[in-house]
Amino acid sequence: MYQGRCLCGAVRFEISGSIDAIVMCHCSRCRKAQGSAYATNGLVNESAFILHGEELLTGYESAPGNVKYFCSKCGSPILNRSDKRPGKVRVRLGTIESEINERPLAHIFASSKASWDCITDGLPQYDGYVDS
Repeated sequence: MYQGRCLCGAVRFEISGSIDAIVMCHCSRCRKAQGSAYATNGLVNESAFILHGEELLTGYESAPGNVKYFCSKCGSPILNRSDKRPGKVRVRLGTIESEINERPLAHIFASSKASWDCITDGLPQYDGYVDS
């Protein structure tokens, strides 16, 4: 069981299953949404994702059928839902407070990384999206 929350604690969640397909995304949209060099995300079965404070989430459709949700009080990015992945949510791993057992698979959109960022961890780097 994983537990997480936004910065102010108004939005909380629990994950009762595993976190799959953990990737660090370096695309410009993820960098802007996170305000950082990349976003670290993992896929979770929606049925295993229990959300408290959902009424405080604000969504932004960053691409058709792809909505990023964040806390309307503190702005913490929480999750993403995509029409391309019914039954799954992509969770922002920085919001998880529990020790995470699963490990990242790769860096994606690495060719779009910030000019000041240096990837040095030895994980595979891809120019596009991969989730396994």
